[in-house]
This record gives sequence, C-alpha cells and structure tokens, in this order.
Amino acid sequence: MNKNIVPQSTYVAALCLLTLVAGCVAPPPPPPRYVVVRPAPVYMSPLPPAAVAYSSPVVTPVISVYIDPPMVQPEPIAVSWAPPAMLVEVPPLSPFPTAVWTGGYWDWHDRWVWSAGRWMAPPQFGYGWVQPYYEHRDNAVLFVSGYWSAPGLRFVPPPLGMSFAFAAIGVGVVAGLAPIGPQGVFVPPPPGSRPGLIVPAPIGTPPAVVTSAPPVTNVGMRIQNTTISNSSNVTNNVTNNVTNKVTNTTNITNVANTRNFMVTAPAAATASGKPFEAAVPAAAHLAAALPPVMRLEAPVPASAKPVAAFMAGRAPVALPAAQMVRSAPAIGTPSAPSAASMQRPEPDRRQAAASPAASPETPRMSRVSDDRIEAAKQANVQQAAQQPPQQPAPSLSRPAPANKGALQPGAASHPQRPPERFAERAAPPNRQAARPSPGGHPAVRPKPERRKE
Repeated sequence: MNKNIVPQSTYVAALCLLTLVAGCVAPPPPPPRYVVVRPAPVYMSPLPPAAVAYSSPVVTPVISVYIDPPMVQPEPIAVSWAPPAMLVEVPPLSPFPTAVWTGGYWDWHDRWVWSAGRWMAPPQFGYGWVQPYYEHRDNAVLFVSGYWSAPGLRFVPPPLGMSFAFAAIGVGVVAGLAPIGPQGVFVPPPPGSRPGLIVPAPIGTPPAVVTSAPPVTNVGMRIQNTTISNSSNVTNNVTNNVTNKVTNTTNITNVANTRNFMVTAPAAATASGKPFEAAVPAAAHLAAALPPVMRLEAPVPASAKPVAAFMAGRAPVALPAAQMVRSAPAIGTPSAPSAASMQRPEPDRRQAAASPAASPETPRMSRVSDDRIEAAKQANVQQAAQQPPQQPAPSLSRPAPANKGALQPGAASHPQRPPERFAERAAPPNRQAARPSPGGHPAVRPKPERRKE
C-alpha cells in the first residue's frame, strides 16, 4: 500500500478550512464621497462713482447779449451738447412794481450765449413771463427760450416720440460735451461745475436757483418744488372800565404761502465733498440775489440794443465779440460764504481815537472824558461870577389865592373893591372876623357854621 496517498478526508477538511477562511475576509471599502460646501452669497451695494479731482474751471470768453423775448411759445430746438454752468448776475432794485426780471440764463444763437438779465414791463396787460425749458432726451438737449405768455395760456412741453432736427452750429464753434445726467427736465449746474453736468428740476424752474449752490463734479444734485405755509393768529381784547366800553377784536389769520425750491446734493456730488441742502426762493430775482459760492460774474452786454430771439430757418443775427468772465473762486457752502464777499471794511480804531470828531457817533453812544467835564464846570463858574445878579425867574406854578382887597405896594391907601365878575373867585373872608358881635346890626345874619363830619 502506497503511503504518499492523502486520504480523502484530508481534502474535505482542507476545503472546509478554505471556505471558512474565505468567508471571514471583509469586503473592500466603498469609494470616498466628497461634499462641496458653497458659502452663502454676499450681496454688496454698488460703490459710488469715483470722485473726480476738482480743479478751478477754465474761464472762457462768453458772448453776452440782451434778447428780445417773443410773445408766443417758440418751437423747441435740439442741441447736441449741454449748456455751460450758470453765471452770477445780481439784479438791481426793481424800477417799478410791475417790472419782471427776465433773462439771466443760457440761450441758443448758433451756440450757447448768455442772455443777460434785465427788468422789463409786460408787453400787454395780463401777460406773464415763462422761464426757459431744458430737457435731456436721447442724448441731446431740447431747448425752448423764455417768452411772454398771454393770459390763460400754459406752457406745452415737447411731445414724446416727436423727432427734432439738430440746430445748425455757427462757423468756428467747437461743440461741448453731451448732457451728463438722467433723462428729463433740467437746469444748468451751479457756477464752476464740471462741464456737461445737468441738474434735474421741475418745469418752470428759474435757472438762477442754482447760483447760490456749491459747484458739482458728479451727478446727484436735484431740485424739488416745495411750498411753505406761514400763518399767524392775532387776538386783541381791550376793556375800558371808565366808560364801560368793551372792544373785542376777533382772530385775524394771515396765511402766506411762500413757494420755494429745495436744492439738495450728496457729498459725492459736490466739489467740497460735503452734502448740501437749501431752500431757495422761486422768484428769479430773489434767487439770483443770494450770495454765490463760486463767483463767476456774467459780463455786461456791450450793446444795450436787444437782439431778436432765435428761430429755426431764419438767418443768424450778428453777435458781438466774446467777453471775459470775472472770476473769484471760493469753494464752500452758503452757510460759510467767502470772507471777501461778506466782510465789510472796519474803520481804523486808532485813527478814530486820535480824532474823535472825525468819526461821528450818536449822542447816546458818545462818551466825554472827565477832563472835559471839569473844564466845562470851571467855565460855567467863571461865567456866572462875571455876570450881574439876575432877578429870580417868575414861577410857572399858579399862585395861591390871596385877598384882592389888601393893599398893593404903590397903590392908594383905600382898599379896591374887586370887580363883580371876580367876586366869586375872591378869597372868602375870615369867618371868625365876619361873625357879628351880639350888639351888631340886626339885618346882618351870621352864616351857619359847617360842622366837620
């Protein structure tokens, strides 16, 4: 029998062992799973526009003329660039109550020219002045010049969707920048502002409203129409106890509605970097009279003869030569105007002290030194010693009643009888002396003596 033969039971045992070992082996791990965690979205507000470094504006020559305004609403004109910044023009006093301040804005005559302000009388009774109209539409400016409006007529803005041809430009004129700002009605920016900027405003806003505002370098200044109501109640009650007369005045309410324009600008829009807000009168002459921040004075027209208003299709009028603008830049706010424009020259106090007579003062505020007072007293004493003694001045008081029957110095020895008409005013006789003695005349009766209660 062969000893190398393995029994069958051994194969079965080995097979069972392999089966057990194979069942104890762990399965391979699953592939790793990667989870991507995304951060929550962060919403950031848009950054304001970058501030432009402000520099003093370049003062260019300006054509200044008086324009004869039309008596009807003119046709709108389309211009490819925005009007320049406003100029300062302080109106004089009104020559008569019905005068209207016209002009003081940028008009179109083959280029932007300055329509100088002046006081004018309405051409006919009831006519009113209509302010110029500026509108930013389709990257252009629709302009309507100021004019006289008949009673009962209102301004009609250019309708939407209507096409306009651009106005012709004069020979040698260089176009400026297109309007920078939102679409809609606007007025030119304050004096010294960045070229091309516009200021949104309601229809009928006088352009002079912005002359007292600080210059702007970015978009953001706006004008809103406001109305301020001022009311006051007055009640007067007067009682007279002597005549028992009572006078009562009922309440009197005076209501005055003042129309103003509110000019606002954020800090990012102004050249000074400070926010601005001010209420400006709606009247053009009052708004133009406010102290400006940037003083760029409009030149006075070389000729007092007005030129005709611009009309499309008409031959251009001859314009005078351009004039230089007097500038006095003073960047700030109206609350702190320039010292040169607001400060008044003070008198020299040292010179006034050396010569007090040279600076007249009111008697209540004048002061006299002690030396002058003593000198005046001594002069009065010396003058009184040199003059002869004078009789005392008669007293202005009423003299006490005296007996007119007494003897007067230098008169007759017998007493004078007072006239009949002065008998009642004569002093009453002494009651003790007038009382008759027991043996007196029987016809004379003594007066009864009054007793004091």
